[in-house]
Amino acid sequence: MESRILIIDDDKELCALLAEFLTLEGFNVSSVHDGADSIELCRTESFSAIVLDVMLPRVQGFDVLRRLREFSETPVIMLTARGDATDRIVGLEMGADDYLPKPCNPRELAARLRAVLRRSDHRGSEPKRGLLECEDLRLNPADRSVHFADEALKLTTAEFNVLAVLMERAGTVVDKETLSQQALGRALTAYDRSIDVHISNLRKKIPEQQRELIMSVRGVGYQLTLSSAN
Repeated sequence: MESRILIIDDDKELCALLAEFLTLEGFNVSSVHDGADSIELCRTESFSAIVLDVMLPRVQGFDVLRRLREFSETPVIMLTARGDATDRIVGLEMGADDYLPKPCNPRELAARLRAVLRRSDHRGSEPKRGLLECEDLRLNPADRSVHFADEALKLTTAEFNVLAVLMERAGTVVDKETLSQQALGRALTAYDRSIDVHISNLRKKIPEQQRELIMSVRGVGYQLTLSSAN
């Protein structure tokens, strides 16, 4: 089945260019050029992934993302102004799975889409992880659910993948390059803070008294410090 991709961008020429390339790459592509319209469309139709521009008419991209995350966990790749690190970090903090600077390379966009889709589709052909349990933290790859004690944690695709990598290696330090490769499906680049932001988001979603379970190891990476893992 073709993956359905929605491009939300008011640059119609860019949308047409990206749609043409992505269609040749095997994606089923739709476009919408207004923030408010995109939200209503996502309420009524299902997409495999969304490509979302920050600058949009009526409703800005960050507001679209915030409202999408109220009812949808569909992977989102943000398109941000080249060199604007603030937009990238804000987008990740609000629940985006990845970002690309504009103007973006269509081939790189296709690669990023495949990465987020591969990691969000638990029906894929890759071997399934078993249930991961570390004391009160439980991650089930079969339905991509996470619970802390009896509380369900609502995670984005990227957050889920980062946590899964940490839980598989509970008690050991995982470097950022490994986290980026295995959780995001891409190499870590200079000044890339994606992993840091996803970790920060994870900590906010864990009950406050337990947020130190994910420890920073300066200059290296992160460690899940629970005492047992199954």
